[in-house]
Amino acid sequence: MIRSLTCALFLAVSAPSLAAPPTATPDYSAALADPARPAADRERDTARKPGELLAFAEITPGEQVGDFVMGGGYVTRLLAAAVGPAGRVYAFQPAEFIAFKKQYGDDQAAVDAAYANVDAVAGPFAAPAFPVPLDTIITVQNFHDLYLKPFPEGTGDKASAALFAALKPGGTLIVVDHSAADGTGTTLSDSLHRIDKAAVVAALTKAGFTLDAESDLYKHADDPRTANVFDAAIRGKTDQFALRFRKP
Repeated sequence: MIRSLTCALFLAVSAPSLAAPPTATPDYSAALADPARPAADRERDTARKPGELLAFAEITPGEQVGDFVMGGGYVTRLLAAAVGPAGRVYAFQPAEFIAFKKQYGDDQAAVDAAYANVDAVAGPFAAPAFPVPLDTIITVQNFHDLYLKPFPEGTGDKASAALFAALKPGGTLIVVDHSAADGTGTTLSDSLHRIDKAAVVAALTKAGFTLDAESDLYKHADDPRTANVFDAAIRGKTDQFALRFRKP
């Protein structure tokens, strides 16, 4: 009996582990060096930390990815290079934004034409019409816009539900936005273009997401979070949160 027990313990200790080895972080240097990225994008890289953002989003070649509110295309171009020719990027620009400012539509068309693996997606802000189930969606400095006064009440909840529906099971949503003071909810979205992190977590949890991780990548502790993000004294130096949510 003692010999059997000794043998069992020896085998348990000496047997090789069946656990999967840790996955190495992909190298995004080629994506950052993509010659199709304009000089203006590269000038913003120090503040926007694109390699770290792609790593936090866990972007890998071949993925189907959405850029929710692509703006001028900074993130879209990064994603196009990072997912490679086997992947696809669906660059969403809200119809309301395009109607407000023609440049939004022009920027979307330009990126769509420049990259073979980018598809332009339009539609209502609260109902992005992504054509396929996605692995990842990224939205940078745009979630607070869902609570701007021009949009009907409930736009945030509808968009959150649409983003949840657009992802594959296990898919992730990355949200980066300007921090508002704790406890202010969505009340400063219009006046300061900021949102309380807790309000984002609440909205997306309500939609069915679970909070998977958060990062201090864009933390600026010296930002009092009381100024409009476009104020020259704080622009480009705002305190921002980065959250990764997962669809169960």
